[in-house]
Amino acid sequence: MKGDGRIALLDLTLLDKEASESDLEHLIGRANKHLPAAICVFSEQLDGLRDMLDPRIKLACVAGGFPSGTRDSTALSEEIRAARDSGADEIDMVLEPGMGLEDSMLLMDSARRASEGLTLKVILETPLHDERSAMGAARIALMGGADFVKSCTGRRGACSIEAAGWLAREVRRHHTVTGELRGVKLSGGIRTSEDLEALLSAVTEEGLSVTDDQYLRIGASSLLDSLLSE
Repeated sequence: MKGDGRIALLDLTLLDKEASESDLEHLIGRANKHLPAAICVFSEQLDGLRDMLDPRIKLACVAGGFPSGTRDSTALSEEIRAARDSGADEIDMVLEPGMGLEDSMLLMDSARRASEGLTLKVILETPLHDERSAMGAARIALMGGADFVKSCTGRRGACSIEAAGWLAREVRRHHTVTGELRGVKLSGGIRTSEDLEALLSAVTEEGLSVTDDQYLRIGASSLLDSLLSE
């Protein structure tokens, strides 16, 4: 595992469309120094970042709208393909709550085809779900080919301990049924190591590993400072 402990699980994020070139360079500098799993920016900010980023770190972007997702599968596919051409290794996309099964599956199919060979992380916006609908959304995402189910953007509510458990339980169920082990990404309002440990406890209670960046990611912009201070 790269880096030290939890830092090696981080997706270090800068999700600000007004971010300057200097802001992006600062993000790259911090990432290259501390070696998180990935950095994550908007897709239109990707150009040139891969050349500056340590090759051990994945380059991720959000595509298809953020914090609200798109219902336009064609536009999503085109954005994902453009991100791939700009050096992206990973795609984060929002599966907008309330879309319905058919539209959700169509969007997932388009995203998975466009992102073939890339890691696909699907944001469910769990603060807008109850337990049943959150786990249903996670099931749609996993059956549609998501590599990770991600709790939320943080723009419409924070990740709860309960939601972390729901996602981990659905990932475990998917593994039992299909034999495919997928991942959980915890994000939204995670600012301190205490916040993080409470969420990780919910994941481990469902029997999932919290030490491998192939199966657990932590999306945060301010958590790194807390982890470095320990």
